[in-house]
Amino acid sequence: MSTIFTKIINGEIPSYKIAEDENFIAFLDAMPLVKGHTLVVPKKEVDLIFDLESEEYKNLWGFTQEVARKIKEAIPCVRVGVAVVGLEVPHAHIHLIPLNKVEDMNFKNDRLKLTGEEYTKIRNSIINS
Repeated sequence: MSTIFTKIINGEIPSYKIAEDENFIAFLDAMPLVKGHTLVVPKKEVDLIFDLESEEYKNLWGFTQEVARKIKEAIPCVRVGVAVVGLEVPHAHIHLIPLNKVEDMNFKNDRLKLTGEEYTKIRNSIINS
């Protein structure tokens, strides 16, 4: 079930990592809805988030909470929204989206086209928050 996320986890595809531990990774979305849109992904290849073992599931949300707090500190926003959709890539993942209005979380919106320099600046601001 190797997916694009597995390739990112294995370092085969570059990404703008926000956080990583032995079980999870967080990186900026390659097609963000807004600046700071981040994906949190378990390193274990599992399609459906609810198929994670109970302890893994709890730990994923704990890791996600830490990343969301860093995003909130770094990106000007009212709050950080959370979405689990799972239709785009068959590998469980959580979207963390800085929100200033509810429309910021509409997946039908056009995606931002950021430069490498913009991604690096956003990444660094989150990491250093």
